[in-house]
Amino acid sequence: MTSISYMPDEERRLVRRAISFPKWDISHLIGSALILSELRIDGEWMAASILRPQEDAQGYLDEVGREFGRKIRDIVELLSVMDRFSYKPFSDEHAENFRRFFLTMGKDLRTVFVKLADKLYDLRSNRFPSDRMREIAEEVLEIYVPLAGRLGMGKIKMELEDLSFKILEPEEYEALSRKVLSLTKEGEEYIGEVSELIKRELEKEGIEAEVYGRVKNLYSIREKVRRYESEGRKLEDIHDILAIRVIVGDVKECYTSLGIIHNLFKPIPGEMDDYIANPKGNLYRSLHTVVKGPQGKSLEIQIRTKEMHRVAEYGIAAHWKYKEGFKDPKFEEKISWLRSLIEWHRELSGKTFIESIRTDILKEEVYVFTPKGEIKSLPKGSTPIDFAYKIHTELGHRTIGAKVNGKLVPLNYELKDGDTVEIIASKSEKGPSLDWLNPENGYVKTSHAREKIRQWFRKRERRENIERGKEILEKELKKLGLLMKIEEVSSILGYDKPEDLLLSLGTSDVGISEVVGRLLPEEKVKIPKKTKRPSRINILGTGDLLVNLAPCCNPIPGDDIIGFITRSKGITIHRKDCPNVLSEDEKERFIDVRWEEEKSLYPVDIKIEAWDRVGLLRDITSVISSEGVNIVDVDMEEKGGVVFLRFSLEVPDLKGFTRLIRRIEDIKGVRFVGRGS
Repeated sequence: MTSISYMPDEERRLVRRAISFPKWDISHLIGSALILSELRIDGEWMAASILRPQEDAQGYLDEVGREFGRKIRDIVELLSVMDRFSYKPFSDEHAENFRRFFLTMGKDLRTVFVKLADKLYDLRSNRFPSDRMREIAEEVLEIYVPLAGRLGMGKIKMELEDLSFKILEPEEYEALSRKVLSLTKEGEEYIGEVSELIKRELEKEGIEAEVYGRVKNLYSIREKVRRYESEGRKLEDIHDILAIRVIVGDVKECYTSLGIIHNLFKPIPGEMDDYIANPKGNLYRSLHTVVKGPQGKSLEIQIRTKEMHRVAEYGIAAHWKYKEGFKDPKFEEKISWLRSLIEWHRELSGKTFIESIRTDILKEEVYVFTPKGEIKSLPKGSTPIDFAYKIHTELGHRTIGAKVNGKLVPLNYELKDGDTVEIIASKSEKGPSLDWLNPENGYVKTSHAREKIRQWFRKRERRENIERGKEILEKELKKLGLLMKIEEVSSILGYDKPEDLLLSLGTSDVGISEVVGRLLPEEKVKIPKKTKRPSRINILGTGDLLVNLAPCCNPIPGDDIIGFITRSKGITIHRKDCPNVLSEDEKERFIDVRWEEEKSLYPVDIKIEAWDRVGLLRDITSVISSEGVNIVDVDMEEKGGVVFLRFSLEVPDLKGFTRLIRRIEDIKGVRFVGRGS
C-alpha cells in the first residue's frame, strides 16, 4: 500500500501483517483503509480496521490479541461494537443502539473516521443489492453526513452527500448534473480569466498564490434550488455554483489578498464573512467575500492558507496527531459539543437522548455572536432562549427578553448567521416559564435548553411530583388488582429509592404504561383466584380444616401470611401486615400457616433480539433453567447477523419472571428483551 508512506517503517510493517492475517476476503476493508490513509490515521488503528472480524467471534479476538497485542485487540473490539450499530428510524426501541453508538464514538474519535471511511467505500463501490444500497444512503444522510459536518470533514461530507443523492434519486441527480454542467461550461472560461487576473495582481504585491475555480457539490445545489423555488427563483440565480478559491502562505497574506481583491472588484455589502478571526465550531477557517466581477457578474471568493484548506477538507482529522504524548491545548474546546453530549447522557432518558442527537447534533448550524464578539454555534432554528442556555444555565433561567443586532425581538425569534445576540436578564432568579416547553410556541428548539428547563421545574416541584406519582401508581396497581408495595415495584424496575420512581412518574419522564409493561406480560401472569380450599396453603398442626383467603387483604403466593380461626367459616388467611390482623384483640385465635413449596406454573411468551454469536442460545437457556422456569417451545430466526428468538415459558410467579427478564438483559449480545404478543 503506497498510500501508507507517511507512516514510520514499523507501522507500515504492522499494516502489511494485518492485511495477510485474516482468512477471508477483506477487499472492502482494504478499500476503507485506503480512504483512512487520506486522513493520515496511524498504523495501529489502520491495522485494527483491517483486522475486524466478519462475525462476533470471541476466539478470533483472542487470536488477534496473541498475534498483535492487547491494544490492537481492544481497538478491534471497539470497532466491532460500532460495526454492529444498526440504523433504524428514531424510536424508543433503538434508543440504546444510538446511545452505545455515540458513547463508543466518544471514547476515541478515530472510531468515527473508520465508520465514515466504511460508508464512503460502500457508496463508491455500490457493492450491495439496490434495496440495501438505498438503506445505506438513507443512513448516511441521516447520521454520517451531519457527523462529518460537525467534525469539519468537508471533502468527505460532500462526497457522501452526492453519492447518496445519486442512489436515492438517480433521475433528479442526472437531470441536475446536466444543468449544472451546462452552466459551468459557460462559466469556466470566465472563471479562468478572473482567476488569472487575481493571480497576477497578487504576484505584483509579492504574494504567491494558488487560484482556481471550484464547483459546488450537487447535493448542496439541489438543497439550495429547493429553497430558491419556494421563493420563486431559479437555478441560474445561485451565484456560488462556481466560485474562486485563493490559497496563500499565511494569515497575513489572507487579509492582504482580501484588500487587493476588494480594490480590484467592488465588494457586495453584507456579503463578507471572516471565519479566520471567528472560526466555525467545526474548525473551519477562511475569508469569504462576494464581489461584482467583470461583466457585472456576482462572484464568491474564498481565501485561506494551505493548512486552513486541509482542515476545511478533513476537519478534526487534520488536527489529529497519533504520536503518544501529543496534546493540542485547544483540542478539547474544539470537540466540546461531543464532550457535552457524553455528559448529558447520564441524565437523559433514552427517548430524550435521541431527541438531543436529532436537535443538537445531527442538524445544520447557525453561527451567532455574543455582545463581546465571541462566536457561538447553535442548531439551525435556535432562539434567544437556546442561546442563553448555551452561555450558562443560570442566564437561561433569568432570561426576560433579548436584543438581536441591537433591536428587541420576541423570545421565539429564529436566530440567523451573523446575528449579535444580547440577553436581557432579571437581577433575581425569575425562573423559566412553562410556556417555553410548549412546542407550538416555538420558544425552545434545542433539547439541551429544554432539559435544563425541565430540571428547574423538577427541582422546584419535587415533593408535589412525588405525591402525583404515588397517586398515579397506586391507582394503576389497584385497577390491575396487583397487591404490591411501592418499594417492591421500584426494586423490580431497578430504582435505588422508591421516591425516584414516583418522581419519574409525577414528571412524566416515565409513563405508567412503561411501568406496567415491566410488571406484567402482555398476556398477564395470572394470580391464583380465591377458592374455598386453596391447594397451595399448608396449615401447620390443624388437620384438614376449611380455608378461605381474606378479602380485606387478598394474600397471594409469596406474601407473609397468618391464619385466623373463625367461629363458623374455618380458617381465614390474612397477610401478616393486614390492618385487621394488627388490630385484633383475640391473639390466641391466630395460627401459623405457610405456602406449600410446590408451585403452580403459568404460561408466558417472551421475545429476544441479540447479535448472533457462538454460545448465545446456550447462555440464554442456562439462565432460564437456573430460574426454575420451563421452556415449552422456542423459535429462532437470523437476519443480517441479528437473531430473533421467541420462547414459550412456564413461570412460577411474577417476581421470578421479572428477575428472569433482568438476567437475560445482562447476557452478552442481547439488545432487547420483551413480552411476546
